[in-house]
Amino acid sequence: MAFQYETYIRPSTFPHIWCPGCGNGIVVKALIRAIDRMGWSNDEVVVVSGIGCSSRTSGYLDFNTLHTTHGRAIAFATGIKMANPALKVIVVSGDGDALAIGGNHLIHAARRNMDLTVILFNNEIYAMTGGQYSPATPEEKMASTAPYGQIEPPFDIVRLVEGAGATFVARSTVFHAVQLENYIFKALNRSGFSLIEAVTNCPTVYGRRNRMPIPASFHAYYKKNSVPLEKAAKMNAEELAGKIVTGIFVDVDKIGFIERYGWMSDRAQAVRKKRYIKGSSPKGEVGN
Repeated sequence: MAFQYETYIRPSTFPHIWCPGCGNGIVVKALIRAIDRMGWSNDEVVVVSGIGCSSRTSGYLDFNTLHTTHGRAIAFATGIKMANPALKVIVVSGDGDALAIGGNHLIHAARRNMDLTVILFNNEIYAMTGGQYSPATPEEKMASTAPYGQIEPPFDIVRLVEGAGATFVARSTVFHAVQLENYIFKALNRSGFSLIEAVTNCPTVYGRRNRMPIPASFHAYYKKNSVPLEKAAKMNAEELAGKIVTGIFVDVDKIGFIERYGWMSDRAQAVRKKRYIKGSSPKGEVGN
């Protein structure tokens, strides 16, 4: 029996705006299946997005959703989680949205260990806004703002958020759809800051500029050039050049920001109560 995706989508928003062959739909379907496995109701889940091709996801999914400003998805999601910690808050964002204008929000949410799950769609370019290179565009690849090849070294996304303090970090590709679903499911099952980098293809904006206009060629590339983390650990830098290392990079338990904030709140209220008892009025707590 086919999986019933209709439970989780808004039919009125279709047909979607993604180009034929875009990998974003594979990521969204993996996310839907992972949420379904969690057994959560639609009303328990909040999906927050910023601006970009991947950020259209929030409009298509039938959860509590918020389509925010460029780079601010994690900031909005943090506010939602702080206001109602019982909600299951998921951020969908692109490499430009999350790593460039939203870069500080990303690293500080990881540092705080905020209880969010971030699905980072990495298509290695600003696809919606004109094909500019992003912080994830590989060196020598073409973009509208790099007509002779991109010269900046790209971020290693999983190592970036690992260094910032994330407690669950994984990477997969749209070719490995079942693996991607399983990584998202693992992330949803735990507390703290989780990030799954989903390497996805953009045949229209990235592909045409880089001689890969056929969607299937991306999947063949991902199949050929993806290396499991365990195997990559035995390879040298030359052997790893151009490879996509997949796997779970971080999976640790640490106290999260929500718990720490609760402790601080209890402590502050206890101190205030003690000071108030010592004084004759709220003014009396000053200097006591």
